[in-house]
Amino acid sequence: MKKRKNEFIKIIPLGGVGEIGKNMYVIEVDEDIFIMDAGLMFPENEMLGIDIVIPDITYLENNKERIKGIFLTHGHEDAIGALPYVLMKLNVPVYGTKLTLKLAKEKLKDVKIKKTVDFNVIQSDSIIKFDTVTISFFKTTHSIADSVGVCIETSEGNIVHTGDFKFDQGVKGFYQAEIGKMASIGEQGVLCLLSDSTEAEQPGYNISETVVAAQMSNAFHSAKGRVVIACFASNLLRIQQVFDAAYENGRKVAVVGKSLERIYEIALQLGYLQLESEDLIIPIQDIEKYDDNNVVILATGNQGEPFVVLQKMAKRTHKHVNIKNGDTVIITASPSPGLELFMSKTIDMLYRSGATVLSGSNKVHVTGHGRQEDLKLMLNLMKPRYFIPVQGEYRMLIAHGRLAGQVGISKEQIFIPGKGEILEYKNGKMTLGGRVPSGNVLIDGIGVGDVGNIVLRDRRLLSQDGILIVVVTLNKAKKAIASGPEIISRGFVYVRESEQLMDESTKLVHEIVERNLVNEAFDWSSIKQDIRDQLNYFLYEKTKRRPMILPIIMEI
Repeated sequence: MKKRKNEFIKIIPLGGVGEIGKNMYVIEVDEDIFIMDAGLMFPENEMLGIDIVIPDITYLENNKERIKGIFLTHGHEDAIGALPYVLMKLNVPVYGTKLTLKLAKEKLKDVKIKKTVDFNVIQSDSIIKFDTVTISFFKTTHSIADSVGVCIETSEGNIVHTGDFKFDQGVKGFYQAEIGKMASIGEQGVLCLLSDSTEAEQPGYNISETVVAAQMSNAFHSAKGRVVIACFASNLLRIQQVFDAAYENGRKVAVVGKSLERIYEIALQLGYLQLESEDLIIPIQDIEKYDDNNVVILATGNQGEPFVVLQKMAKRTHKHVNIKNGDTVIITASPSPGLELFMSKTIDMLYRSGATVLSGSNKVHVTGHGRQEDLKLMLNLMKPRYFIPVQGEYRMLIAHGRLAGQVGISKEQIFIPGKGEILEYKNGKMTLGGRVPSGNVLIDGIGVGDVGNIVLRDRRLLSQDGILIVVVTLNKAKKAIASGPEIISRGFVYVRESEQLMDESTKLVHEIVERNLVNEAFDWSSIKQDIRDQLNYFLYEKTKRRPMILPIIMEI
């Protein structure tokens, strides 16, 4: 059967470039749109009070009738975390492997999405035919089972999105990569490769998971007291290694943390985790019934970040487990960008509590993303005509681009687009030009996108210099102050030690209001602005601080 000729192809990243997380890539083939992943990103330090960050999908909303589906590569938050919010706006089919879709459905329950969603379970050998393309999949090795890459077959060649991947000859079963299928896709001809760049700056190959498993078992054997393991809730490969090492060393495992408990139960139910004995897992409440050298505590935070829960244990404020002398703490997680200092402080607190700490430098953890030699292998397997590094901060994308150059891909064939930039393949040539709406949508509590730059600016100001609330009650008929001014300070100065400053500020506000009241025509807004301007100048001269000033004028 002759393939339909595709007239044009567009590739648009809506997230996942220039940042870690928030993966979402739009592939357009003629009139059809295919979405790769719908992930979230945890907030950066300056995003005060924000819970999570998701991509701006304005472009997809404007073209929703053209969308054929969302294709999920794996079950981590950076691939499925934004799905509930995307499905609030779009009624489109969702494709993913069994475990990935089960986790995605749980995300929808969390956000209380009650609409019917067309979920379609795929396997690595599934083939889905659309009018314009045929889509197939291949298994990849990652820290969670059921991870796949996506191949979109067009008349111009294959478009391949790797998802998160690494190569590890020591893993088996659910985690084994289909290298032969990858090579076959490369032989068919790859027009464009979108490849994971998270570890593109790290030289060499990854340490094999077999090394980590052996080190884990050795650490369990050497530990004289309890072993506390901190990991990401969705790192099922690491959780399986913990279960195996505990069984080998005659220890029981107690699971702590809501997110970990839920993922563990789902994976166990679907067969992605195996227990060597039925009584391996014990309730956290029962750990006191066992000798310390027979216990393993597997813990993570509610958002999947293990460092918060470790700090609680170190401070002895955790409701179930507190660190004590003789404990061995094994940290099997890499900190997200910006959390390196937080991890360092956590380790310091653990030592202060009497624990021995083992982390990545002790070979008890290895990333789920390929290093430079892994990335080169993927490039050599796929032999793409054009290459787009994705899934990483800008420096990682640049590093990945350099690796592509080392395996023979010319600079003209490598594109590093920004969020919303359009890559278009037409008439045999790929060009970069034009853009679509893109950016961050901030989730704060139940609010979706209602916190923007102005609110974040106000929060930043409040966090830096505090707030002054100025309350004045006026008698408009008599053009006189009926009560006040009263000044309330929060986060600016300690009032009891700054009485003179507050008295002078009160006097200044009184003068400002009196001066405005003598005018024939006056309005509240002009008085408020006058208070803000003059009080701001006065306070900066006295303190070199700029608190937020909030005048409140009442009338009797």
